[in-house]
Amino acid sequence: MTNLVTLITGASSGIGAELARVFAGHNHRVALVARRADRLNALAAEIVAAGGAHPIVIPCDLGEVDAGDRIAAALAAEGAEVEYLVNNAGYGLFGGAADLDRADQLAMIDLNIRALTDLTLRFSESLIRLRGGILNLGSIAGFLPGPGMAVYYASKAYVLSFSEALRGELGPRGVRITVVCPGPVPSEFQARAGVKPGFDSVILNVSPKAVARDAYRGLMANKRAVLPGVGIKMVPFLLRLFPRSFVLRSVAGFQMRKRS
Repeated sequence: MTNLVTLITGASSGIGAELARVFAGHNHRVALVARRADRLNALAAEIVAAGGAHPIVIPCDLGEVDAGDRIAAALAAEGAEVEYLVNNAGYGLFGGAADLDRADQLAMIDLNIRALTDLTLRFSESLIRLRGGILNLGSIAGFLPGPGMAVYYASKAYVLSFSEALRGELGPRGVRITVVCPGPVPSEFQARAGVKPGFDSVILNVSPKAVARDAYRGLMANKRAVLPGVGIKMVPFLLRLFPRSFVLRSVAGFQMRKRS
């Protein structure tokens, strides 16, 4: 008998862990993917203790080229088929693109873009057949140019565009596709990126738990995009009021003040 699962990447901490809790709390069996096996096992035990179905734990570095093959093999070994795909894994780096390590930035593209695209295309057949859904973790950064985090912002622009285009292609075939675009979220992401919270974090900050809750509701309601929090919902509207050059200078100024 085939088991239907929700595959969640970057599930070991932050928004990913909260998404796992939310999906499991709504009777989804989850398959958890991240590098840190100890954290995944602890989260799986927590989900079982709360009455959820036993998760499939897949320790895996999505930055490796064979990651998709390894995930597919692990699911096949469990007789599991992907009904919902949650592409949450990703990271950012703060600094000038010409100054940051090139290999680190290319690795960011591998995780934020290539791995997300690979898993989406790899499991699209089952998602269509099961009339399931895709939840992609974008960012408000996807609406903006990002001097000071150029590659990260560009990668999230890809996630936003790709999600909306797939919605146009797969939506008529019964697949829900939602992109969630939070602003600053207190998590390991900021420490890894080398960014310290600034004024924008104060007014736009939403907890990982709130982001996960809103994202799940948005996916189930088949919303195109979810912007968690009141403040963040204003950003796309405000961007229409100002010239792109002004936005560029403003973002650059914010990033300089956030240098850690």
